[in-house]
Amino acid sequence: MAQQIFYFLVFPGLLFAGVAGGLLSWFDRKVTAWVQFRRGPVLMQPFYDFLKLLLVKETIVPARGSVLTFLAAPVFGLFGAGISAVFILLPAFGIASGFTGDVIVIFYLLTIPSLSYVIGALASGNPLASVGASREIKLMAGFELTLLLIFAAVIMKSGMNISLYGIIEYQQENGALIGSLSGILLFIAVIFCIQAKLGMVPFDIAEAETELSEGAFIEFSGPPYALIKLTKYIMLLVLPALAGAMLLGGLHFGGLSGLWSVLKILAVVLLLTLIRNTNPRVKVGQAMRFFFIWMNALVIAAIILGYLGL
Repeated sequence: MAQQIFYFLVFPGLLFAGVAGGLLSWFDRKVTAWVQFRRGPVLMQPFYDFLKLLLVKETIVPARGSVLTFLAAPVFGLFGAGISAVFILLPAFGIASGFTGDVIVIFYLLTIPSLSYVIGALASGNPLASVGASREIKLMAGFELTLLLIFAAVIMKSGMNISLYGIIEYQQENGALIGSLSGILLFIAVIFCIQAKLGMVPFDIAEAETELSEGAFIEFSGPPYALIKLTKYIMLLVLPALAGAMLLGGLHFGGLSGLWSVLKILAVVLLLTLIRNTNPRVKVGQAMRFFFIWMNALVIAAIILGYLGL
């Protein structure tokens, strides 16, 4: 029991994933600054932002709405991100546990942060937050199906392994899945799914600062908003790590392999950053059509090619 608590709270759960995710957030913001010919933040800026919200800013509870649900939603989201980090990073670090890393369970756990944003927004009683929640639900209806198809394709290509351990071991023996035509198509689709799941441009529809003033997060402040920020830090680590584990040959954090794994994660984050700095925000309908039609078609084509051995 103590070991499981350690995994969740310290390594590779909340503490480790939060710090590593904060560093990736700094990397994302630094690259954004370079693209825009700015200097960018100092290394510790993401942690300063988090600590200021946690320790300095006060929590303002909206007069309308459900106070308990509003305050519980960020905790719910952080739990989902933290437990996802455990189940994704344990196989990456080669740590054996009683749980075999079932990717179907991981898929459902990864939906918890997005659902928590919706619940918190609806509980706030703010009309702009409700619009943001509505957009988030519609966006989820688009990319979650695509992500589920990607999981199915990876399971098929890895010899019907539903364990993340098994998928990583399969790639160790047979090469990275991205080394095939179907693997390249899956990688393209998973990048856009991660972009939408993280709420990055062009899929920052639920926040839309210029239209909705942060939308789903408009009423959050102080420690509850600090938990949301920490959740986003963790998701910025676990989603690229999942892409690396499932398609890029797995992650191995021992010796030079550890450096190579870090570079894989940084490469995925760099790609996400460049996409969000070179594209405008799309409309909800455009995003749904993009995933329902084009991304789903891309993944189905990858499944067919994978079945043919390509």
